[in-house]
Amino acid sequence: MSSPASPSSPTPTPGRRDIPAETVAEYYRQGWWREATLVDDFLAQVAARPDATAIVSYHTGGGEPERHTYAELERLSRRFAGALIDLGVERGDAVSLQLPNSWEFPAIVYGILRAGAVVNPLVPIFRHRELDFILGRTASRVLIVPDRFRDHDHAAMALDLLGTVEALKHVVVVGERTEGALSFQEHFVDRPWEDDPGLAAELEARRHGADDVVQVQFTSGTTGEPKGVIHSHNTIHSGSRNIDEVYGLGSDDVCFMASTLAHQTGFGYGMVKPLALGQKIVYQDLWNAEGMLDAVEREGVAWTVSATAFVMDMVAAQRRQPRNLSTFKYFVCGGAAIPPHVVVEAKEVLGAELIAVWGMTENMVVTTTRPGDPVELVSDSDGTPVNWMEIRVLGDDRQPVAPGGSGDLQCRGPSQALGYFHRPDLYAAASPDNDWFDTGDVARLREDGGIRIVGRTKDLVIRGGENIPVAEIEALLYTHPKVAEVAIVGVPDDRLGERACAVITVAGGGAAPVLAELTAFLDESGTAKQFWPERLAVVDEMPKTPSGKIQKFKLRQQLLAG
Repeated sequence: MSSPASPSSPTPTPGRRDIPAETVAEYYRQGWWREATLVDDFLAQVAARPDATAIVSYHTGGGEPERHTYAELERLSRRFAGALIDLGVERGDAVSLQLPNSWEFPAIVYGILRAGAVVNPLVPIFRHRELDFILGRTASRVLIVPDRFRDHDHAAMALDLLGTVEALKHVVVVGERTEGALSFQEHFVDRPWEDDPGLAAELEARRHGADDVVQVQFTSGTTGEPKGVIHSHNTIHSGSRNIDEVYGLGSDDVCFMASTLAHQTGFGYGMVKPLALGQKIVYQDLWNAEGMLDAVEREGVAWTVSATAFVMDMVAAQRRQPRNLSTFKYFVCGGAAIPPHVVVEAKEVLGAELIAVWGMTENMVVTTTRPGDPVELVSDSDGTPVNWMEIRVLGDDRQPVAPGGSGDLQCRGPSQALGYFHRPDLYAAASPDNDWFDTGDVARLREDGGIRIVGRTKDLVIRGGENIPVAEIEALLYTHPKVAEVAIVGVPDDRLGERACAVITVAGGGAAPVLAELTAFLDESGTAKQFWPERLAVVDEMPKTPSGKIQKFKLRQQLLAG
């Protein structure tokens, strides 16, 4: 039997950066990192409250929600670890899953981790193009998908990938049995792998150390390809400490999560942290504000984390049909600016306090407002740094700005990602000194040491908290026969924060395309619908720098001017 990896010798991961030994020692000395893992946290709660409810899963279509206790979730995770080992998953391998929010997601995640493997969560909106790239990059042996979700045939898409992605050996389908795929029910749920007398020793031999990689999550950026963000047990632990240490939430506070568990928001704040605290988590597979408010009343929900648009939906739904929301304390809100009236309405209509946060997949929550902060602060600030993270704002002279000044936002600390999977060059470009990380955001430094995000230097549009991979969409549209030049820019939207607008010049002096032509073109390429532009603007020429680079800020100004 092999011993688990020690904190000083994590399993090698391509693209993982080397953190100076003195920095690692300081993180441990401060208690920001530790030797326990996320699995250890979960198992401690299983021992302390085996019969307490861990997961409540509400499904579209109604019916009674499914409920699982901590003991049941633990047994399922052990069973699923055995199923994955049977499929040839080795310690350190990536396992990919693309599932809606339900009990299966955390049970599989903890099964992956207990098998010593790495979680590769895939957001449900990803389609063939995105999955082909990600599965090829991670060399995942196993892909777990639903049969269908939101009218998309995930099983058929996965089986197509099984024939084209070299490393992929098994497609596992949750739901209806699918020819050519493994049935999740038959291979994972119905077989008591945990009864194998050798499984306990095998899991112990595969046990992670706290600095082993727990997750590779792909996020869209400006490089023309998704970037695989590498996180360890310690960076995730550090990045989620705000839930109990800043907001004071504990085991009796029920969590609700509608944001997909495949996002860092859902993964960290809707799964591993609540389970580490012994909380009950309520899931909804498809966002529905009325259903969410019903669940708050029925389950005693205390808090959630999501985007501004969700708050606005909840306010409207509560006004239409009031519920008893007396247990609801906090809505932690990020991904877009929070208008002052939304802060007021959340308190008056929902009885909840809005907390504004800023963070990234690369570092989770870095700045936050605090419970009790006034409306004016929450609506004009993205908060001050949590105690374990540092920020700085650099001006054009690359020196820190004075309060009131704006510039490039950088951060560093124990929740910072460990690199980009197989792309150390991309991480080095954002952190050339392997210390401060350039976030790509432009922030105004406030007198209180906090920040307000005022723009982005990176080429990104954020629609309802979802990053749109601008460079990739532009590259596809450049191949459309009617497009000569294209720039995707964000235009303000009251509900979603931003919507994507495609600004084009027409090729060859011919007729301009209509938006439907461009979206049909993207559909045929296998691109997720949520990444399609929702507006089209045709211009005679693009504003450019002397070097020929399109000046997107000028395009935004022109669009805002009508």
